[in-house]
Amino acid sequence: MKSNTHLCCLGIILFVFFFIQQGISTFTYAQTKIEGLSYIDNLPISVEIENGYIKTITHIESLPKESKKVYIAPGLFDNQVNGGNGIYFAASEGINLADVRTVTRNQWSVGVTTYLPTLTSNSKEILLQNLTVLSQAFNDPEIKGSIGGIHMEGPYISPVEGFRGAHSPKYIRKADWTEFMDFYNASGKHIVTVTVAPETDGAIEFIRKCTEMNIVIALGHHNASSRVIEEAVEAGARICTHLGNGCANMINRHENPLWPQLARNKLMVSLICDGFHLNDDEIKVFYGIKGTERTIITSDITRLAGLTPGTYQTADGKELELTESGKVQYPAQKVLAGSALSLNVGVKHLMDVTGCSLAEAIRMGSTNPARLYGFTDRGELKPGMRADLILFTIGDKKLDIEKTYVDGELVFSIVQ
Repeated sequence: MKSNTHLCCLGIILFVFFFIQQGISTFTYAQTKIEGLSYIDNLPISVEIENGYIKTITHIESLPKESKKVYIAPGLFDNQVNGGNGIYFAASEGINLADVRTVTRNQWSVGVTTYLPTLTSNSKEILLQNLTVLSQAFNDPEIKGSIGGIHMEGPYISPVEGFRGAHSPKYIRKADWTEFMDFYNASGKHIVTVTVAPETDGAIEFIRKCTEMNIVIALGHHNASSRVIEEAVEAGARICTHLGNGCANMINRHENPLWPQLARNKLMVSLICDGFHLNDDEIKVFYGIKGTERTIITSDITRLAGLTPGTYQTADGKELELTESGKVQYPAQKVLAGSALSLNVGVKHLMDVTGCSLAEAIRMGSTNPARLYGFTDRGELKPGMRADLILFTIGDKKLDIEKTYVDGELVFSIVQ
């Protein structure tokens, strides 16, 4: 009798253990329903999430009276994040995985569920070191697949003052395929886009080789002629990095890099819409020419984002200023040095300036970059997509993020 009791207890223990083991994979992904207003048509919807993906989207008669009227949209996708809160992905002192996690959590808090860590020009040693750290982030469970790839903004850009922006001239060099393959391998083959100056030695061939590897080439920090830009497009260049910036203050009114980039229909453009990098007329013109289909909203956010206004020094002694209004500038050259305002600010500012709809703005801040970099599982609100979602209201200056879901899990909530 005693023996049977022991066997019975053992059986129960084994059953419970088996149940727990089987349940582990589903425990994190409990079925969830989210209600709010569709960003597309402003009508109330219920979104059902299962196993990290959107299962169903149903229009409902109304939202509960006591619920806050929030919009539901796919999470934002930022293709140019240099860091934040004192962390700089191209830092000479190096970075670690904890830094990457911090920047990722900060991005979640502003509605960005996918982003491209961006490394600006530096020495080969530092870039290799930091790329190796970033390569570890792709399989880090705390980051939850929010890093979509790596953006190399340089070092193969123009060395000319004004066009190089805040990049240090000592680190700018001509395109070197052998060096780049070292970068690519150090990144775990996760470099998905490179910003280059097409007029520099060897750049066109570099563009061609990257295109063959499905690496998206962006034209930026350059002073290329119309002919060279055409060659770059024929070689595979697909987008212009922060058009209107990375450009000298004084340019020829006819012969300059802006007109030919706007004139080529095959080129998309990314725009920094923080209220400083482009004035309203520029945004209206650039958007008017490229339209919703060929425009991406980016932040170009830097390590100064989230810090107290004041003067800061870079590792090579350059003095940068963060103003009370959020402008980041490099006084020595009278140029901007990235942004301190996140993508949810840019989305709202573009809406205000152009009069585009929320649906159009979300397309430019989510769908377009996802498609450009080859992601078919995010950037839209429809069944089968990864449940990377944001719930928000529309404030005076930004989308006010209430909640952020990544892979179906709530990773940020304004209500603690």
